Amino acid sequence: MLRVVPPARARKLAKVPFVELADGRLQGVVSSGSDVERVYVSSVSAGSHTVNCSTNNNRPCGGLRGSLLCKHLHALADEALLQYGAAQVARYLRVDVGDGVGSGADLFARMDARHEPTPAAVVFSRFLRHLAYLEVPATTVSVPELHWFPATAGVR
Repeated sequence: MLRVVPPARARKLAKVPFVELADGRLQGVVSSGSDVERVYVSSVSAGSHTVNCSTNNNRPCGGLRGSLLCKHLHALADEALLQYGAAQVARYLRVDVGDGVGSGADLFARMDARHEPTPAAVVFSRFLRHLAYLEVPATTVSVPELHWFPATAGVR
């Protein structure tokens, strides 16, 4: 049985609908600011702090150049801090935060981030799988795919 931890603070899902600490990375899906039909898969590797940002079909993000990080990576980090809390994100990425971190920019200031391409397909596929759960019809019968999802006590 997995323990589900509630978000550290409420977050809005429009800009960053999916964020996770998995596969040795902070990774997620970030909506494009200029095209409603485009999303980016952004990631930061734990320990090495290599970063990547590309569209779901692996086209590189134009805002990620050398040591300049794109707005998608900053949005991902900001939402991860809201979802998991600064201490958990810093511990996972192996970043010394000292007095704390208030934003994604603060987090990146403590890293020597550099670009290294990583495939986006796995993260995007996981995001699509999570979206599919929203379309599961209401039922009182057990749904095996959702066995990990905690039942809420006292729901009427």
